[in-house]
Amino acid sequence: MPESPLTAQEIALPLGGPPPAPVDAAAVGFQSYLQLVGAKARGQGVSQQAVDGILGGLTYNPRVVALDRSQPGSTTGSPPAFWPYYQRHIGAARINQGRSALAENAELVRRFEAEYGVPASMIVAIWGKETFYGRIKGDFDLARSLATLAYEGRRRDLFEGELIALMKMADRGVPRGRMLGSWAGAFGHPQFLPSVFLRVARDGDGDGDADIWHSRADTFASIANYFRDAGWRAGEPWGVRASLPAGFDRSQLSPRIEAPSCPRVLARHSVWKTVGEWRALGVEPRAAIADQTMAVLFEPDGAGNGAFLLTGNYRVILHYNCSNYYALSVGLLADEIAR
Repeated sequence: MPESPLTAQEIALPLGGPPPAPVDAAAVGFQSYLQLVGAKARGQGVSQQAVDGILGGLTYNPRVVALDRSQPGSTTGSPPAFWPYYQRHIGAARINQGRSALAENAELVRRFEAEYGVPASMIVAIWGKETFYGRIKGDFDLARSLATLAYEGRRRDLFEGELIALMKMADRGVPRGRMLGSWAGAFGHPQFLPSVFLRVARDGDGDGDADIWHSRADTFASIANYFRDAGWRAGEPWGVRASLPAGFDRSQLSPRIEAPSCPRVLARHSVWKTVGEWRALGVEPRAAIADQTMAVLFEPDGAGNGAFLLTGNYRVILHYNCSNYYALSVGLLADEIAR
């Protein structure tokens, strides 16, 4: 009797062996993508040793994709109130610990204030806002997170560039075991991304290592250098609270030119005027600020619920995080720490 013809599946089976495991298309695609990124990195001068050290053995991490997709997106309508946000994200504990941190590190942080022109209270406020003075730095593997987010593709240009920057950090001598941080790729006391680390991280204690994971001196120097690099003007406040007269006419205060970056945030600010011009309109600063200083008017919770005159240094804080809530919170925290 003739034998029955073999099926295609039977032909593919090794003799006497189990059926082959199903191919994980996502895993195969991820590994192919890593090879592509490795080639791009080598094209930018990254060594093969750094490519292998960062990309070797990586696996896709669906958790970071879920975290990224759960972030609040763009919303329409009026933004939520600022002051409840401030109380929730700053609060008495962060203020009090900030004052203690400034006192404990006064000599160190004031040295960098003198060197970089950035107030000690602002340096400490960034530290406090980003990681609660070093308590919350993140324990995600940076290479795995950045590679996953780049492969996922929603913001590939950003995360692929940061992944290559992480390889450049390895070439610069940063140990692989130190490369832990947030799920989105930020790390250390100041929560820098790799490209920011390469640009502004500084060795503040003179040991030849810009260790922003463990060294307070390196952390403070690096934050101060970031602000100076972004254009901080020494001696100028970030902004001051202001009082507006009854019946103040806001109709002529809208900005007339759309900002090239951070447009939705800056669209809520007024036109620029000198503080002297604001005073002539009845707007009174509630803290010291020179009449010739350029400032915009901002009422985060709308007319009658608190106003600020914001200077160019406020825009520097926005470089750190393009959010009015973030920048206002940092500025107000710095003011409280300095009291």
